[in-house]
Amino acid sequence: MISYAECSARERLALLLDPGSFHEWLPPAERITSPHLAQLGVPSAFDDGVAIGRATLGGRPVFVAAQEGAFMGGGVGEVHGAKLVGLLQRALRDRPAAVLLLAESGGVRLHEANAGLIAVSEVMRALLDVRAAGIPVVVLIGGANGCFGGMGIVARCADHIVMSDVGRLAMSGPEVIEASHGVEEFDSRDRALVWRTTGGKHRWLTGDCDALVEDDVAAFRAAAIAAIGTTKPLTLASLEDEHALLNRRLHALPADSADNADNVGHDEATRLWRALGIADAEQVPELPVPALRALRVV
Repeated sequence: MISYAECSARERLALLLDPGSFHEWLPPAERITSPHLAQLGVPSAFDDGVAIGRATLGGRPVFVAAQEGAFMGGGVGEVHGAKLVGLLQRALRDRPAAVLLLAESGGVRLHEANAGLIAVSEVMRALLDVRAAGIPVVVLIGGANGCFGGMGIVARCADHIVMSDVGRLAMSGPEVIEASHGVEEFDSRDRALVWRTTGGKHRWLTGDCDALVEDDVAAFRAAAIAAIGTTKPLTLASLEDEHALLNRRLHALPADSADNADNVGHDEATRLWRALGIADAEQVPELPVPALRALRVV
């Protein structure tokens, strides 16, 4: 077993894809760097924190992008975003069997705030164009930095999300919530709380990811192969189904009240799991992945 979380972006590509099949576009040798970071005196990376290219997976042609969490937390800037958009637009022309996004990002770089925000919106539009063309987009989340901010939104626009139990997915990161609303609202240093509310187990139980796997590159590879060739309809009906799921989740959680004995001693995530019909919800964080997969009721 090789830990997906401990691999770099290029290590994941080498281990996940068919051996020797990855051909990188705009590799580090091209020295395509962010102009904004240089102006601010911030160190740059010659690939701007993302590797893109074509490969085969299980013998089928795929386009793939892998974000490098070790460079600026996988943050999206102008060049980083443009590489993702270019990959997706080329997919519309060449029509691979699928597009894979190995996401690891804290969101938009603060150094390139406006450019990064525009880039994320362009990535979302390009991704939805690819889906509308019938090409599945599969997002893999299992890196140490998780998938937050704009990339969290991008991930939820995809056909399929594969997460490990150590992966994390959300709109706002724990530190952002704490900075905005105080430690009483969310203690970002409480690792157990962070994983209960943003981790792969929680996302699986609430229906926010399509496959939950071990922290193992081989498990991610198998889940990605299984997702190739299957798309989800991008229609008004599918959007209404998603809204209905969110509405059920919102109303499943009982009102927080000191008089409600069921709420005493349980955080919101645990109470939500219980409300969704999961027995022994308090044991969820300790359960192995195979046992947890059997508990999903949504």
